[in-house]
Amino acid sequence: MRKVLFAAAFALGSVASSVAMAQFTGPSADSVTVADAMHLSDDTPVIMTGYIEKALGGEKYQFKDNTGTIIIKVDDKDWHGVTVNEQDLVEIRGEVDKDFMDIKIDVDSITKK
Repeated sequence: MRKVLFAAAFALGSVASSVAMAQFTGPSADSVTVADAMHLSDDTPVIMTGYIEKALGGEKYQFKDNTGTIIIKVDDKDWHGVTVNEQDLVEIRGEVDKDFMDIKIDVDSITKK
């Protein structure tokens, strides 16, 4: 009886452990172009692939893909140790940030492709 209880407790613990480590595997934000992003609503999650052309001062940069350019804002903590230059193809993940007069992408992470 004791072995049965131990086995049941072990099995239950294994199931609980695997549930705690589960992650969402469904659809995520679709990859969009600069042209697409210009028409999205504020706070829409985006994934974009292109090049960071130049620093504009502060935490702002000019991002370019084959459809145009847009300003991106990258907080220092969101670089996560990644170093890129204007020749590196990158993927950025973030949200559209629309103000009264402009639109930019508030970046959460950058990955070299």
